[in-house]
Amino acid sequence: MTDRYAVVGNPVAHSLSPEIHSAFARQTGQQIEYVKLPAPLEAFSSTVAQFRDGGGKGVNVTVPFKFDAFKFCDQLTPAAIDAQAVNTLDFRDGKIVGYNTDGIGLVTDLERNLEFSIRGKRVLIMGAGGATCGVMQPLINAHPESVVIANRTLEKAMSLVARFKKSDIKLSAKAYDVRSATQFDLVINATSAGLRDEMPPLPDRVFAVGALAYEMVYGRQTPFMDFAQTCGVQTADGHGMLVEQAAEAFWIWRGVRPDTRLVIAHLKARD
Repeated sequence: MTDRYAVVGNPVAHSLSPEIHSAFARQTGQQIEYVKLPAPLEAFSSTVAQFRDGGGKGVNVTVPFKFDAFKFCDQLTPAAIDAQAVNTLDFRDGKIVGYNTDGIGLVTDLERNLEFSIRGKRVLIMGAGGATCGVMQPLINAHPESVVIANRTLEKAMSLVARFKKSDIKLSAKAYDVRSATQFDLVINATSAGLRDEMPPLPDRVFAVGALAYEMVYGRQTPFMDFAQTCGVQTADGHGMLVEQAAEAFWIWRGVRPDTRLVIAHLKARD
């Protein structure tokens, strides 16, 4: 029988995950079926349980269910515990094992695909929600000089900084309305503002020379990217992160690593 996988979310109709995993399967000779699994907001657990009981082998989890998935697991990996959120579920040996592949997806895209070394860099992350939670530890593991989390609600950013304070990297929190003279080598927009054609406020001189502006939203030119380009810095959207985190999930499920670069190029060529 063909093994079945799915992406669960609300909404989920726009997801590129079936296309990505189908490309991985063709490339690696794996026989899988991958579908979109819409779940009512109050029915994540029952929707996933029904899929598993019907023979499903695993699911990817997208918004707004990553925190629900964290609570749903029998076993959690260190990355999932660090993030307090899960984006990949593996159903194996009667257990539900939760992973978070977002952070490794981001770091792989930055360092391998974009050839941007994080080591020694000053990093600014806009937003203190689930997306930032998922990428913090892998970013710290890449040894930046410092990481600043900016959020509309300062207390939320401070709480996130406190969770990761055990590292030897300089971490701090700021509110959006704090106009700092500090410049950053890497600015990551981890908010969903781009989906509303908005962006958090940024000072004009936020980018250092040679900086990279990374937008986690993919498939559209956002105001954040427009702003960065007017400042003369390189920009990248979240296509690479999306494909790389999917490749990590594919390896967890199937034990083989696909070549991601052709898939990333294909997705970007369509936009």
